[in-house]
Amino acid sequence: MPVDLANDEIIRIYGKRWDIEVFFKMAIQHLKLAKEIQCRDFDALIAHTSIVFMRYMFPAYQCRIETDHRTFGDLFYACCDEMADISFVEALYRILTLAGERLKEFASYCEKTASAIFDAIIGTALQYIGLSKSNGVTTAFA
Repeated sequence: MPVDLANDEIIRIYGKRWDIEVFFKMAIQHLKLAKEIQCRDFDALIAHTSIVFMRYMFPAYQCRIETDHRTFGDLFYACCDEMADISFVEALYRILTLAGERLKEFASYCEKTASAIFDAIIGTALQYIGLSKSNGVTTAFA
């Protein structure tokens, strides 16, 4: 393991390794990975290991259903549907409005020039998606 890794990266890697250690402890102690079968046939060992891993999937799935908020089913999808996506033009308008407010804080702010630049950007975005300023979209940032 390289010694020049960042602390966050070390914690992330160790977290993955810890999950694997917990899995093998569960497989050996509780799911009888090592003690349930004694054979020398490679195919039988692979089959037994596969069965043990499938046994592990059932409690892991149950744990995920009970603890992971993404598995709440309809409740999760209802919350996602409530959060409406904003259009490209609306997002651009919000960004430019915030930029205009920040520009007003500077002493050398020229309102006329900034408004012309922002209007040109919004106008180009509207043309790009097939709309025009005459459709009721306001672009003044003053």
